[in-house]
Amino acid sequence: MVIDSPAMTFNSPLPCYALALASLLPALVTAQDVEPERWTAKFQSTYIWQKKPSFRAAYSGDNSLSPDAEKSYSFTGTAFLGLRAGPNTEFYLNPEIVQGIPMSRLTGLGGLTNGELQKTAGASLKTYRARAFMRHTWGLGSDREKVEADLNQLAGLLDKNRVVLTVGNLAVGDIFDDNTYAHDARTDFMNWGFLTHGSYDFAADARGYSWGAAVEYYKDDWVLRAGRFAMPKESNGVAIDFAIFKHYGDQIELEKGYALADQPGKIRLLAYRNVAVMGGFNDALAYASANNTTPDVGPVRKLRSKRGWGINLEQALSPNMGLFARLGKHDGATETYAFAEIDQSASFGTVVNGALWGRGADAVGMAQARHGLSQAHRDFLAAGGYGFFVGDGRLTYRTEIITEAYYRVGFDLPRVRNTALTFGVQYIQNPAYNADRGPVKVASVRLHTEF
Repeated sequence: MVIDSPAMTFNSPLPCYALALASLLPALVTAQDVEPERWTAKFQSTYIWQKKPSFRAAYSGDNSLSPDAEKSYSFTGTAFLGLRAGPNTEFYLNPEIVQGIPMSRLTGLGGLTNGELQKTAGASLKTYRARAFMRHTWGLGSDREKVEADLNQLAGLLDKNRVVLTVGNLAVGDIFDDNTYAHDARTDFMNWGFLTHGSYDFAADARGYSWGAAVEYYKDDWVLRAGRFAMPKESNGVAIDFAIFKHYGDQIELEKGYALADQPGKIRLLAYRNVAVMGGFNDALAYASANNTTPDVGPVRKLRSKRGWGINLEQALSPNMGLFARLGKHDGATETYAFAEIDQSASFGTVVNGALWGRGADAVGMAQARHGLSQAHRDFLAAGGYGFFVGDGRLTYRTEIITEAYYRVGFDLPRVRNTALTFGVQYIQNPAYNADRGPVKVASVRLHTEF
């Protein structure tokens, strides 16, 4: 959401009557220039191609990243359709098409290399509904802000202090753990470790979407958010479990905006709790010992909860440079259920706008993510157990370290916005937390456009 405050500047003296008239102009301009949009239809398409050469591997298991050279690609196309049903009520629908082939069946890493690949379903083009939700806003009588038109956002005016209710089919990340510099594989960093906290096992189907509701309270520079969303019926499955009072993902987030050396920044504190039928690592190890088998979470699944937290920081250093940092962790006692196989995560990086070298549509970014596992999760994998995404048959544990850099070349095209060609590289040490494998190098090319 992009929010601006209208302002006008006069550089020459004016008669009194002109000054009086000028004092009214901001309000008049606001009323005329920000006519609330009645409807919107916008579109995006993103193609990502990636390749890795062969790498060293002392051994491999069923869920290992292949040590052979591999290529992969993903394609997504999305329509963002919106309708204003009343002064404060909006409805949005996002049909989406996807296609893609991952490397190694989308296994072998904590932080997988392409955030778009979780949406894809093979070489055949698939169509589905990504989002269908309602947003209602209650103004609290404060100053009004101009809201620019954007994807899933109708242009208009909103009270700065307000309450917002969002209900329906959407992604948890549409509302929680936003970050200006690292949040969207279509426009910034591509690795899963930079989309959100790597350890944030948020409620979602295999494509990253869910059903639920969230309430947001905006008060000056503060925002408080809380929401409940439906879990998948099984670990990383497509089917959603609509028994949302028995199995669910709850989250609460507190956000504070501030200025440091006259540059804007935000800090967000997140806590979440998932409740679902999940397998526990210690129970799986005990079951395997008692039955002389390889550890498996399947036989020990029961109703359990997973608790986690995260700290998210973004800070502009100048109008053309900013940095971000995230730190997160969950209890690490149960299997990965809806996102990445990461129990502890830390990431940081910077993005620089090309205006510094005369290309305002360009950007360069560099970041690093560090992922870890709980002791129970390590023991499970070392004993030959397999998670949903990782499992080499055994384990020499080390922190997984992912370094990513990209250069985005922007194009100024008529009737088309945010079109860019991005070249990126990723360097991954200890893939799937295993010092006996890697490092892995990945080259990326991305073409993204919006219209």
